[in-house]
Amino acid sequence: MKTFSFTDREVILQKLDDQHYDVVIVGGGITGVGIALDCITRGLKTVLVEMQDFAAGTSSRSTKLVHGGLRYLKQFEVGMVAEVGKEREVVYRNAPHVTHPEWMLLPIYKKGTFGKFSTSVGLKVYDFLAGVKKNERRKMLDRKQTVQREPLLNKTGLIGSGYYVEYRTDDARLTIEVAKKASEHGAALINYAKAESFTYDASGKVNGLYFKDLVSGSKYRVRGSKIVNATGPWVESVIGMDRKIEGKSLFHSKGVHIVIDGSKFPLQQAVYFDTPDGRMVFAIPRNGKAYIGTTDTEYKGDLQLPQATEEDINYLLDSIHFMFPQVQVGRRDVESTWAGVRPLIRQEGKGPSEISRKDEIWTSETGLITIAGGKLTGYRKMAETITDLLCEQLRTEGISSKNSVTKELRLSGGDFRDPSDYKSFIIDESNKLSKLGISLEDATSIAAMYGTNTRIIAGLVDNVLSDSPLPLSIKLILQYAIDYEMAVTPVDFFMRRTGNVFFDIDWVNKWKQEVVEYMSVIMGWTAEEKEMHWGELEARIWEAVEGK
Repeated sequence: MKTFSFTDREVILQKLDDQHYDVVIVGGGITGVGIALDCITRGLKTVLVEMQDFAAGTSSRSTKLVHGGLRYLKQFEVGMVAEVGKEREVVYRNAPHVTHPEWMLLPIYKKGTFGKFSTSVGLKVYDFLAGVKKNERRKMLDRKQTVQREPLLNKTGLIGSGYYVEYRTDDARLTIEVAKKASEHGAALINYAKAESFTYDASGKVNGLYFKDLVSGSKYRVRGSKIVNATGPWVESVIGMDRKIEGKSLFHSKGVHIVIDGSKFPLQQAVYFDTPDGRMVFAIPRNGKAYIGTTDTEYKGDLQLPQATEEDINYLLDSIHFMFPQVQVGRRDVESTWAGVRPLIRQEGKGPSEISRKDEIWTSETGLITIAGGKLTGYRKMAETITDLLCEQLRTEGISSKNSVTKELRLSGGDFRDPSDYKSFIIDESNKLSKLGISLEDATSIAAMYGTNTRIIAGLVDNVLSDSPLPLSIKLILQYAIDYEMAVTPVDFFMRRTGNVFFDIDWVNKWKQEVVEYMSVIMGWTAEEKEMHWGELEARIWEAVEGK
């Protein structure tokens, strides 16, 4: 596997002046990197610039589910449910190390939103539309069976439940694995590169852009035949650098999640339930924690750093008390929070929960192509649609391309013959990894998270800093993040390469100083740069823990 590091980033930057790309993509979330992967594997010379880290926006701040959108059946979004439902299986097959089947409980109550008959029919239609495998099709459970699966549920008025499969994911790691695969095939991807203005040819068509390298402060120009705006919540800001598109606008909806330790909220089973005000909330167990979300409110604040407010947090705590009355948790029990902004296509007269999650493609008179809306689950199909359009347009300019291959393309770390091989792989590789002097528990965690890339991680044992006090297990994944995942800052590592700011804040606080020191040595930071990165990390930790 080729490296994908901050050194490679510098090489890409230095060569930009001599390059002309078929496709220039602005935005390094799941949609942007998905487009980069589809373009490069069809033979199109591709570059992507992202103003923050890959997945730093919405793509690391979702409910962390690759799901088919059961609730959209209520809005008769049949086509979308069918498409993204089938895409769940595609994502799982190509990346079983970051996508895991998760049985979901949908409780049914007297006078609740969901009746027994409507739930049964709805889930059956859902299974049909999504092409669900036979062993994962919905089951209807009676009251006793429901309580057995989740004893903490509110039993007052409980009739039974629907039981169906969704897929849990690590959204940021999924994005990173797509980006790494695109890089492996030859795409040039640059994080911390902020687009500032477009360039145009003599006929007024967009043919490139200027961007600022936020690491060095230098400015660069990149040239390309086609420019794609895949910046999620920022698509209107990028359009504002070009020409306004009449009649099109975004609605920013904020979703918030909170994390509570399993000792305080011993959730056994993922539950999807409706709250008294009609909103739907997930409660999901993960690695000894339980996380709960999401809210759905209009958002007009800072797109780069959305935060959970006390009102958001209290709403979710009230939701826990409503559905799990035995669980006595309060604000002090919330270990961390995260907030994300969903870029929805504005539909007049509809609230946040009612607006379609369908994606749309907008094209300006200058030729700038924008993709807006959509869901994490449908990223590959969205990328395929955009790339089809790009290929069609480039063909008229004499640039040929191939058909899409991403439906069957294993992502980085997902090189398994079949997803069923994943569990035995973890056992075999963790045993090998533990022989390096790593605990079996840590070795198992590494193999489970990094999939077939675990072998590369094990090979870094002679590359890590010997004089660092970090345990070998952390040195290995940190060195891998730097060399193979283009981690540039400690925040990249703690928030998006490991997710531990959200799910293991004690681990972050224990090792943060040593990690900053390690990265400082590897990257040659000055004292001022090290202090800056330390301050940024402390700020992100504080925001996750305290909200605002």
